[in-house]
Amino acid sequence: MSTNNNSIGQEYLNAMRHDFTRYKTLGDKTFAQLNDEDFYFKPNEESNSIAILVQHISGNLISRMTDFLTTDGEKSTRNRDAEFEEGGRTKDELIKKWNESWSILFGALDKLTENDLLKNITIHNEPHTVIDALIRYDGHYASHVGQILMLGKIIKNKNWNNLSVPKKK
Repeated sequence: MSTNNNSIGQEYLNAMRHDFTRYKTLGDKTFAQLNDEDFYFKPNEESNSIAILVQHISGNLISRMTDFLTTDGEKSTRNRDAEFEEGGRTKDELIKKWNESWSILFGALDKLTENDLLKNITIHNEPHTVIDALIRYDGHYASHVGQILMLGKIIKNKNWNNLSVPKKK
């Protein structure tokens, strides 16, 4: 992170934006290696497919980040259970929803100032500071993007194009 005389609060917001950008990019680079049917691969019945993970992350992002400072992060319009149902969407439809939801997150982040960081927001009627909420989201999205990456590696096997430093390099 750059320290161009930014305050600690601004550096925190920059770090969050950097993390979220990295997660979205890792997802994007995974999706680029997959076809439509790969999005529905599940290693077993208890696992989520990439399609389900995209639906869930997108639903969560839209609910949490729409009107971030002013409304509860769990919107009444969200149907979380439906996010975990195979929907028959195409790869392009899933990626469109993915991109729309990350746009909402980045738009909300861009509006935040360091003066907002200690404000309280609510998630499921529970108060959280903006800092706490962003830390919570950072971990949540990191874990699900990690699942997407792992599924991509399983699906592509030896044809996987590594997204970081390859082993022994």
